[in-house]
This record gives sequence, C-alpha cells and structure tokens, in this order.
Amino acid sequence: MSGDNGSAGTGEATGFDEIDILWISEGMSCDGDTVSLTAADRPALEDVLLGLVPGLPKVNLHNKVLSPTLGGEEFLAPFRAAVRGELEPFVLVIEGSVPNQNIIEGDGYWTSFGNDPETGEPLTLNWWIDRLAPKAWAVMTAGTCAAYGGIHAMAGNPTGCMGLADYLGWDFRSRAGLPVVNVPGCPIQPENFMETLGWMLQHAAGTAPAPPLDHMLRPQWLFGRTVHEGCDRAAYYEQGDFAMDYNSPKCQVKIGCWGPVVNCDVPKRGWMAGVGGCPNVGGICIGCTMPGFPDAFMPFMDEPTGGALSATLIKPYGALVRRLRGITNTAVNREPKWHHNGPDLTSGYDPTWRSRGTHAPRKTRATTRTKRRELT
Repeated sequence: MSGDNGSAGTGEATGFDEIDILWISEGMSCDGDTVSLTAADRPALEDVLLGLVPGLPKVNLHNKVLSPTLGGEEFLAPFRAAVRGELEPFVLVIEGSVPNQNIIEGDGYWTSFGNDPETGEPLTLNWWIDRLAPKAWAVMTAGTCAAYGGIHAMAGNPTGCMGLADYLGWDFRSRAGLPVVNVPGCPIQPENFMETLGWMLQHAAGTAPAPPLDHMLRPQWLFGRTVHEGCDRAAYYEQGDFAMDYNSPKCQVKIGCWGPVVNCDVPKRGWMAGVGGCPNVGGICIGCTMPGFPDAFMPFMDEPTGGALSATLIKPYGALVRRLRGITNTAVNREPKWHHNGPDLTSGYDPTWRSRGTHAPRKTRATTRTKRRELT
C-alpha cells in the first residue's frame, strides 16, 4: 500500500458540516489511550468539540470515559442508531485489540459492549465492528493494541487477539475509500492522535486531501522517522560513546534501547506540552509503536539484537571522531591574537581600495605584509 492510501475521489463525497465519532474502547485494553488523549493541547480535544478549530465540521464524540450521559442505553443510543443506518456520517474509533471469537467453543465471549435488547445477551466487540465498520465514513485505531494487537496479542495468549486491520482485512476500505488509519502507541501520544483526527476531520469537511499513510497504515509524517533520528542522545552513538547504566546521559543502546529501529516521533515531540518522551527523560525505547511489540523487543532491558555488533563497529570510528573534534574544539575555544588593548592595529587589516589618484607607498604595503607575517 503506497503513501497515498485512501486518496480522495474513491469513496463517499466529503464536505460535511457535522460528524459523529463513535469510540469503542471495549477491545482488550486498559482505556489508557482515552486517558492519554485528554492531555492533548495541539489541538485540545475540548477545542475540537466546542468548534474552536477553524475549518472543522461540528463534532459529536461518544466515548464512555468522556461521555456526559448517565451511561447505559442513553450512552448506547447513537451506536444502535448507526447500526440501523440512522446515523451518518460517523468515524468509528476502536481502542484495544480485537479477540478471536471463532476459537471459543460453545457459549462465551472475550469482551462485550452492551446487551442485545431482545435476548439480554452481551453483544461482543466483534458484533459491533462487523456492523459499524462497513457503514463508517472512516475507521481509526487508538493505540498499538487496536492497531496491531499489542500486549494482549503476545505469543501464548489464549484470546487470539489481533489488530483491527487484521480483523477487517488489510484491503478494507471505509465509505470514504480509506483503509484503517492506525495511530499506534502504548498509549497514544496525545498530539499524534489529535493531529491525525484533525486531518481526518478536515478531509471530511472537504478542505484537505486524505492523510498519507505508510505500509503499516500509520500517518507518514508522524512515523516516517526513527526514535534515534530525533533523539538528543544520538550524537553519542555516532561517537561510539555508550551508557552502561541508567544514570548516564549517553546513548542507551547497550542497556536496552531500540531507538535506532523504531518508528516514533516522541523524542522530538515530547509527551505533554512538548515535555517528556522516553529517551528524553532517561528511559529506553521498548518499541511500543511497532507492529512486533512486545514480543520482538523482549526482554526489555537486554541489549537489542545487533546492538553489540553495531556498537563494536562504531567504536573505532567514534573514537577517532571524538579525538578530532576534541582537537578542533580546543582550537576554536581561543580568541584571536589581535584582540588586545595596545596602540597598534594587528588584525591584518589591509584595504585594497584606494581613492582615485592616490596610492600607498610600496614601502608601506611591504611593511604591512611583513607585520601580517609576524602576527601569523
């Protein structure tokens, strides 16, 4: 799938004045993505909901943690209306990984969202996804669990959990002609999600094209670079200077950091109001935005695969670079010799321009050159 996934013109027309967001966090999760979302301020969720962001349609959010309703059927009303085809357009957001109901023999379910009004039996997350996703103008995931399965989809788990694109199919397209839009993170970096949602809402309003996604359906502009490329410790790696404990400000590759191979913008963006982010505050990167998380990055505190080889290869080069830079640093930490309070001008100033008809005597120019040589 190319970077122009879900380009405009392949789905339902845009230009909506009002849109609903149906947010279901009954996937296998901890609701941490919703909690993280409340820390966003560029744009802030409340600014979007209050219509304070120019160019966006009116937004109605239905999220159980942030809902002003009393819960129960009052909260479920818009979800049931959407199933009946009476609520459109809407964006479906799934939080938490999707379990495999097909591996359950007999009765039972992994997770549910409301009950069937006729039978009183719980309605599974899968039931809702099956009915809402085909009707949704767009489908998004919030967090790594919903995007790729995350912790609940680890090897050996009994639920058969997976990401939403695995469940719907990677060729799924919404009413707008968009694939599933994944915003991974454990939890989501709040601005990353709100920025992506803002782009989606501008697309819904007809004022922007569809957001560009990478081959794992992540926003390219957010996940197109590695942690290492934005890390303020990266120069230590280049110089072969590695931390051996967690109190050091140096590169943490040898004590468990996977930053050189993980796609994430947190070191540059920070976490809240531009502050924080794992390596920025002394933490290692454990790859929580990646499709292979957590299995591919465990044990978390061990040196990453290939870390010993890359560190060994970079050391001779790094040692030479450190030495050469040290020499240059010493040289440029000195003031020029002509900075003094004496009576002579010793900066080497020797103007080549003379007013017409006047020429400095040859002896004077020679004397100036002699002085300049003596200074150098």
